[in-house]
Amino acid sequence: MDNTSAPPTTGLREAKKQRTRQQLAATALELFLERGFDAVSVADIAAAAQVSKPTLFRYYPSKEDLLLDRFADHQDEAARVVRERPAGQTPVEALRDHFIAALAAHDPITGLCDHPNVVVFQRLLYSTASLKSRLAHYTEREVDLLAAVLEAEAEAEVEADVDPDAARSGAKAQLLPARLAALYLVTARHELGRANWLRMDAGQSAAEAHAAAVADADTAFAMLGEGLNRTLPARVRHGSSAAPTTDSAPISTTPGAGQ
Repeated sequence: MDNTSAPPTTGLREAKKQRTRQQLAATALELFLERGFDAVSVADIAAAAQVSKPTLFRYYPSKEDLLLDRFADHQDEAARVVRERPAGQTPVEALRDHFIAALAAHDPITGLCDHPNVVVFQRLLYSTASLKSRLAHYTEREVDLLAAVLEAEAEAEVEADVDPDAARSGAKAQLLPARLAALYLVTARHELGRANWLRMDAGQSAAEAHAAAVADADTAFAMLGEGLNRTLPARVRHGSSAAPTTDSAPISTTPGAGQ
């Protein structure tokens, strides 16, 4: 039987699921912004979206996830930036340049975005205890992904050791530093974002607050670089015998740098 003209039913089903997922999140956000997070129930959202509660929970495990799921798109961002950084750049430098570029673009994830909907969304996030608590789940995943990249680089550094036992011991010794470094870097990004949102919530425009936001980012990553650049290697170009550099690179303010 010729199936060449058969409709791609799997693709259609997935597209329908994605549309339903987006509809649920959009409906929930509209209700949260209108009434406040705690005043809206899951039943309210399901009714407004014209689905059953069991259907809603098939897409989102909790009411908080209806709002916070949009952060899932950024969970691997730090790990990706570090993994794809150019030769000669340390993880701290790569994340600093990426954050500076995102500030220049007024990316909402940096907090330096004065669009009214973004300001209200972040006010809802920072003022609701259950949302802040649930956000920790997403942050933990972000730390896990970045730590995995740093651990893999540490393991690569000791792969050439002629003594397999020494190599294994050296790799294990880097697990805690990699985890701590990931935690510091992710926390810095989040705290910088919160500081920038406070500026927006106080009435500053993104343009007005940009210089202070860049200065804060410069200070935060410089503080981290003082210690972490001695521990986390710069990326060495393949085939190069040069030792990794740890000198701080100039902060890039070109939009898109490090992304």
